[in-house]
Amino acid sequence: MFNLYKLLFYLSLMIGTMITISSNSWLGMWMGLEINLLSIIPLFSNSKNMMNNEAALKYFITQALASTIMLFTIIILSSNIMYEWETKFNMILNSSLLTKMGAAPFHFWFPEVIEGINWINCFLLLTWQKIAPFILIIHNNKMMFFLSIIILFSMLISGIMGINQTSIRKILAYSSINHIGWMLASLMFMESIWMTYFIVYSIISFNIIMIFNKFNIYYLSQLFNNLNNNPILKIFFIMNFLSLGGLPPFLGFLPKWLTIQTMINSNLILLTFIMVVMTLLTLYFYMRITFTTLMINMNELNFNLKKNNKYWITMILNFFSLTGLMFLTIIFNIY
Repeated sequence: MFNLYKLLFYLSLMIGTMITISSNSWLGMWMGLEINLLSIIPLFSNSKNMMNNEAALKYFITQALASTIMLFTIIILSSNIMYEWETKFNMILNSSLLTKMGAAPFHFWFPEVIEGINWINCFLLLTWQKIAPFILIIHNNKMMFFLSIIILFSMLISGIMGINQTSIRKILAYSSINHIGWMLASLMFMESIWMTYFIVYSIISFNIIMIFNKFNIYYLSQLFNNLNNNPILKIFFIMNFLSLGGLPPFLGFLPKWLTIQTMINSNLILLTFIMVVMTLLTLYFYMRITFTTLMINMNELNFNLKKNNKYWITMILNFFSLTGLMFLTIIFNIY
């Protein structure tokens, strides 16, 4: 049952982000981030589930720490007390924003928090909560070398840590860290490519999370069991997962294509090459999950399945998101 208080907090969550991205002062941006943080904590908390409360507490402590560091650096930079250290303080400011979105190596809280919350909150954490920090990094986009190191860390850590996971929420968390690396690379050159990347990533994440939420799936064994009797949904899930990895026939390849093209045009060929090679690590565990889902037929049940046959809306949304790249290619070729 949807409680009315949740609607209030969802509204103030959105207002907080809007204040941040529309403010013309750093203090206003900080205020928007605080409103956003104080709105999402009640949405995470649940009196019937201690895991949710633990995740909410971890999230609050991390975000409060990042906000404190951000406010401290804003005060120092605004007052011009240590002008000769401006570059160092800019790096600290960017680090606090990267901590807020969960980019590696500031990702220590991200998989732990996402493991303790439900799918709706997971979607919020993977998509909406990243908008404000990304916009603030666009405003403070002066340190290409520092961001390049963060991108490489995000690619490497997400690839290695994601391989050994059985929890789908943690797999999506490490996948998100990989996509953060790509989004940081896209915003270094063109904000419009970052916007395209973020929208496409949000659509694909929504499709996948809707399937998991509808069938109450949290672990790989549950995934294999649930999709046994739904061959059409199984194919849609596999294609969506491959789209999230950025394989060429699907929509998920479009923003990566644009990012790679822009980076090569800017003569960052080595960074682009390393990014593509390290993303293959992430693609490896995507492929492993999709192949296992396709080929293994499990009949053993050690948990209750959530019966739900009304998944035609999921299929329609999946169809549009998967065929999007084909339609976009046709449109761009015509005009």
